Amino acid sequence: MGKKYIVIGASSGIGYAIAEKLLLEGNHVALLARRDKILKSFADRFNQDGKQLALTIKYDSNHFDKSGTVFKRILKEFNQELDGIIYASGIMPKIEPDEFDTEKDLNMMNTNLLGAIAFINPAASYFQEKGSGFIAGISSVAGDRGRRGNPVYNTSKGGLNIYLEALRNRLAVKGVQVVTIKPGFVATEMLKDAQVPDKGFLKPISAENAADIILKNIAKGKEEFYVPARWGLVMMIIRNIPSFIFRKLNI
Repeated sequence: MGKKYIVIGASSGIGYAIAEKLLLEGNHVALLARRDKILKSFADRFNQDGKQLALTIKYDSNHFDKSGTVFKRILKEFNQELDGIIYASGIMPKIEPDEFDTEKDLNMMNTNLLGAIAFINPAASYFQEKGSGFIAGISSVAGDRGRRGNPVYNTSKGGLNIYLEALRNRLAVKGVQVVTIKPGFVATEMLKDAQVPDKGFLKPISAENAADIILKNIAKGKEEFYVPARWGLVMMIIRNIPSFIFRKLNI
């Protein structure tokens, strides 16, 4: 008998790859994203021969007032049973070196951080009462330090890290696993405008590879990890560069 999950941001990238792997294992998955046509095409692959594994819901992470209602709807569809939730929704618009665009910045904060809080909060309440389950958030290595390239993207992911850590500290005693996932370079739409190495130590991995790493680590009970693991070493170095030196580096 499969388990039941929610994936927010399931129409592309890591979210899509995670949802696909969960569905291929025979689980029931609620797929949430703004691009509902993609979701429906995705779900059709798994809703055949009398099986209804995928539930699709058009959802905009910026509509905070809808999160509680949508969460309750999913619980009703799943007969009040849920095993895990993965927040994979995120945006990273291109920011020029001398650009300060408040509209872009607020969109990032809304999608990457506030949207996560709005949907994860009701899930946290549910799992707290249940006494089991997991909450996972797709953050980024960008949240480990304030880098010059995209200040508010860094801020949104850093804020998500702190939020998830606080939830972990609160919910661990209730038997709930809270997971902070920090991908490095992953070959998704988000990297289309980014300058990244095409070979070597920091070469991007595929979304499918990232999803495999993420689900295996969650199953092992890990609470915070880099994807792939080599980014842990990279970020340990970056985190420990003194500030007066770091500000002179174009990283």
